[in-house]
Amino acid sequence: MTGVSAPVDDTALTANAFTVAVREAGHRLAGIAERTPLQPNARLSARTGADVWVKREDLQVGRSYKIRGAYNTISRLDDAARSAGVVCASAGNHGQGVAYACRALQVRGRVFVPGTTPRQKRERIASLGGDMVELVVIGDSYDEAAAAAGTFARESGAALVPAFDALSTVTGQATVAVEILEQLGAPPDVVVLPVGGGGLLAGCGTWLRIHSPDTRLVGVEPAGAANMAAALAAGQPVDLPEIDTFVDGAAVRRAGAVTYPLVRDSGAELLTVPEGQICTEMLDLYQVDGVIAEPAGALSSAALSGGLVTVEPGQTVVCLLSGGNNDVSRYAEVVERSLVHRGLKHYFLVEFPQEPGALRRFLDEVLGPDDDIVLFEYVKRDNRETGAALTGIELGRPDGLSDLLARIEASPLRIQHVAPGTTAYRFLV
Repeated sequence: MTGVSAPVDDTALTANAFTVAVREAGHRLAGIAERTPLQPNARLSARTGADVWVKREDLQVGRSYKIRGAYNTISRLDDAARSAGVVCASAGNHGQGVAYACRALQVRGRVFVPGTTPRQKRERIASLGGDMVELVVIGDSYDEAAAAAGTFARESGAALVPAFDALSTVTGQATVAVEILEQLGAPPDVVVLPVGGGGLLAGCGTWLRIHSPDTRLVGVEPAGAANMAAALAAGQPVDLPEIDTFVDGAAVRRAGAVTYPLVRDSGAELLTVPEGQICTEMLDLYQVDGVIAEPAGALSSAALSGGLVTVEPGQTVVCLLSGGNNDVSRYAEVVERSLVHRGLKHYFLVEFPQEPGALRRFLDEVLGPDDDIVLFEYVKRDNRETGAALTGIELGRPDGLSDLLARIEASPLRIQHVAPGTTAYRFLV
């Protein structure tokens, strides 16, 4: 890496050299990054039958593990590189880590984020960086922001601080695994980690392969941005044709050139979690555990609570809560996606005859005793005999849909179910 003293080869690293690099990263981070708690979780333990522990990186500086890789990278820059400044692209959390490191090390930086980055994360970047950091909002995805950051680095001479695709970032993130093994006091049976670009999984996976080889490693990607699984299937990093940016902290189109081979060689299992399950887990974390998690932060625990990770009763399982930068304004969407995922909320187009009592008939003959209308949009047009109303119904129980559909079939009203996945549905959720 240009400008870094004592450079390390990013393409070939022995087990001993990797261990040394991670230990050195740990020394650099001492007094900077928090040694976050490893806590037992009764809810996830009861759900899985395993002994589940959560590593609370949501309590880290900047509310995510990203400070580890960012500070490790910037602190290794020589004086000439520091004077030229640094630049990064981020979905939000890495930018906070870079901002904090810039202020702590008095290095000027520029952070590029896409327009999808929540306002809360943008404000935190500005707050943590102070007058040492300039925030630039550009593009609609992380990859577009990354392209702009790369262009700026080439034109300005600023050192690029990768969010995941550099060994200095990977070894910084690997300090999470060091802490887990030290805090637990014994090798865990299973470790479940979230995956965006793969820096955390590459670092922790490599450390566990060397120092806890019997530990099973599971990487969890959002269903709408499973770039690492695509890379493993193709035998190399590939561009996803499209991504869902709801899980903004992990919405990466292409796995890293550095992280991919490390993840491949770690033997990690890869699985995906639907966004609705992530939202359900975010609500459970908040309402049951008192934990504020962002979508990417809840990835790994969502895989456990959703039964997607198979574990044996009594096994020791460690799950990483990787980020707590959630904008409170997003909770309405989180609740909506969770209800839809659990089969509790459905949308219909109801064609009402324009006559008195039509709505009453719908309520009496179609709606169940425990169901509730949560959306009703209707505009009466005098020149028509009927008028359509968009109606959202929240069921009293998930298995109530079949009964509702049966009542709809028996009703004289013309009612169309707006099914998930249709074009019309995308305007609603």
